[in-house]
Amino acid sequence: MDKIVNSLKPTRIIWPILIGLGVSAWLMFRGFNSETFSFLTFTWNTIFYIFMAFVMMAVRDLAYMYRIIVLTDGRLTWKQAFNVIMLWEFSSAISPSVVGGTGPAIFFLYKEGLSGGRSTAVVLTAIFLDEVFFVLTVPIVYFVFGTNIFPPDSISIDQILYAFYGGYIIIFIYTLFLAYALFINPHMFKSFISWVFLFPILIRWRTRARKSANQLIQTSKAIKSKPIIYWVKSFIATIFSWLARYWVVNFMLVAFFAGRYNILDHFLILGRQLSMWIILLVSPTPGGSGIAEFVFSDFLGDFIPNSAWYAPLAVFWRIISYYPYLFIGVIVLPIWLRRVFSKNHKA
Repeated sequence: MDKIVNSLKPTRIIWPILIGLGVSAWLMFRGFNSETFSFLTFTWNTIFYIFMAFVMMAVRDLAYMYRIIVLTDGRLTWKQAFNVIMLWEFSSAISPSVVGGTGPAIFFLYKEGLSGGRSTAVVLTAIFLDEVFFVLTVPIVYFVFGTNIFPPDSISIDQILYAFYGGYIIIFIYTLFLAYALFINPHMFKSFISWVFLFPILIRWRTRARKSANQLIQTSKAIKSKPIIYWVKSFIATIFSWLARYWVVNFMLVAFFAGRYNILDHFLILGRQLSMWIILLVSPTPGGSGIAEFVFSDFLGDFIPNSAWYAPLAVFWRIISYYPYLFIGVIVLPIWLRRVFSKNHKA
């Protein structure tokens, strides 16, 4: 518990900010000219669509809050769901994307009154739904747009393809593993974990690993009995949350380049973002910092009229979709910690 709390120190926001802004500054410096910020001409159209971009982030968060309320069978209030989701996003934002905020998320739910097994069940189910979304939608957008979901003129297209296909394979295998462990044979997973952690280098963590495996068995029992409406509501919320996140970029581009895109362009921009996120999900940097700014410029450059605008637009995108979680987390975390530990102390 202390280890999780220490991993959420607000000072850790410094690193993702420095990495992200550092890469953005380098990208801007590399292509800086008199037109770098010339697209920033604010009109009522610009203000409206920037507002809509922020609305999309709010829709995304509301969808996640609704999903976690459904997954906990209504055990959480909307206020508790807000705290859990904001802190989950904060922990993900300051952790490498490939690691994510799974451990802290279980901790947040546990401190909100759920049992350890139930908390694990909710988090693993939420992760499973997210992975299923990617596993299903990637083949669809690839079937519709083909290789157009990759940047056509990228000088690093080979590395992008390796990262994309490697990321998708990892997500696909992980999803199959979760599906098998959650729905079919969690006891086999426990046996496998027990065997793996017999190796001398891992034996010190064997007890903790077996405990996690037991929690997975509890998770499996809990979710197998859920009615179909439970899964329908949860997956619809998952779809809304991810599509709303993607529409942030669409609204942001329309804000500055109104009338430039047709409906097919907008769906292709969504497809590009889907392939972007496959890469970002396996990023080794906190919240994908640095890599996100770079791939934004690479993947969406052909939708931006001037290459000098790539980097500042990437920063603007992150200001809307990423940095707010860092600062919201810094505000929410100490208030939440005081409340939950004070409540436990009184109990």
